[in-house]
Amino acid sequence: MGAEHIRGADGDSVRRARTADLPVLGEMLARAFADDPVAAWSSPRAAPRRRMLERFHTARARHFLPHGEVWMTESGESAAVWAPPGAWKTTLRQDLELTACMLSPRLLPRAPLVARGLLGTERKHPEEPPHWYLSTLGTDPVAQGRGLGTRVLEPVLAHCDRDGVAAYLESSKERNVDYYARFGFRVTEVIRLPRGPQIWLMWRDPRR
Repeated sequence: MGAEHIRGADGDSVRRARTADLPVLGEMLARAFADDPVAAWSSPRAAPRRRMLERFHTARARHFLPHGEVWMTESGESAAVWAPPGAWKTTLRQDLELTACMLSPRLLPRAPLVARGLLGTERKHPEEPPHWYLSTLGTDPVAQGRGLGTRVLEPVLAHCDRDGVAAYLESSKERNVDYYARFGFRVTEVIRLPRGPQIWLMWRDPRR
């Protein structure tokens, strides 16, 4: 699995997340995605959105934690949730757990629409060639602009380049397309959620 901590030239370190980190990551990612277009589409009202996001991102990180490639800054200000090749598909049980995040009186009427949109997005996920999947990248709003997102991306991107393996992600914000392009990702398709926002599907070939 490799080193548990990686220290940068500036002294900051990133590490693999542990089960005990899940509450911190869920709360941080809820803040990071509070203004996300897909989050607002899923929960138009801000009040239930925070709790929904916290539950969703905690569950998502827990699903991928056993693969050992959920990377975070030491104090949890930023995190990247990765799935290795062949391990990005969720199980029925995991899908039900994610759907349960919508089970509140205010969100329940939208649950079928949201489920249809997210399943449609997953169907667009390429089966081949083998690739790493960046499920989530988020940085606490109060810590943005310090390069922390780059730091938590670096371990797996370096792994991709070393082994000659591609990477894939879905961006829910157009302004993030240029950010991901800096790391070698390119847009392969733009899709629209039902009565909702666009999503940019992005692919990265390994750098030699």
